Amino acid sequence: MSNPVPERLINYRAYLEGGALAGVATVELPDIEAMTDTVSGAGIAGEVDSPILGHFGSMTSTITFRTITDDGMRLSAQKSHALEFRGSQQVYDAANGNYLTVPVRVAMRAIPKRTGLGSLEVGSTTDSENEFELTYLKIVIDNIDRIEIDKYNFKYVVNGVDYLASVRDDLGM
Repeated sequence: MSNPVPERLINYRAYLEGGALAGVATVELPDIEAMTDTVSGAGIAGEVDSPILGHFGSMTSTITFRTITDDGMRLSAQKSHALEFRGSQQVYDAANGNYLTVPVRVAMRAIPKRTGLGSLEVGSTTDSENEFELTYLKIVIDNIDRIEIDKYNFKYVVNGVDYLASVRDDLGM
């Protein structure tokens, strides 16, 4: 396939500890923002907001349910939850004029920060939410590992390159 045009997420399913989550409406995926420190001084024309290798700020994710659900309440337990989202993305193969699908998977270990019950209104969704702090994030596209961040195990891997491997060695890990 040459020059595929990624178009959209066709659909996805959510899994908690391997079992399907019922009633998932939307998932807000985290921002990946490097921790930084300002570098300035002799030999630098100004300041550089330099990223700290393999270190990231808080990563949060939110699941919004259409109604109050058993799964939403279960996700409020103060422990780490293994969540996985498996989707199918539509791509257009411009060379052949065909639509194809590409699997995408997002795995995370998530600790609950907030459970928003939403609102009660006749004939409406409650928009109940669970917000999580992520300690682990892995993104797999077309069955290829693209990003893996494991804060407690000191891993930051992008397209097969572990950017914290030498740091772990330096620390005797």
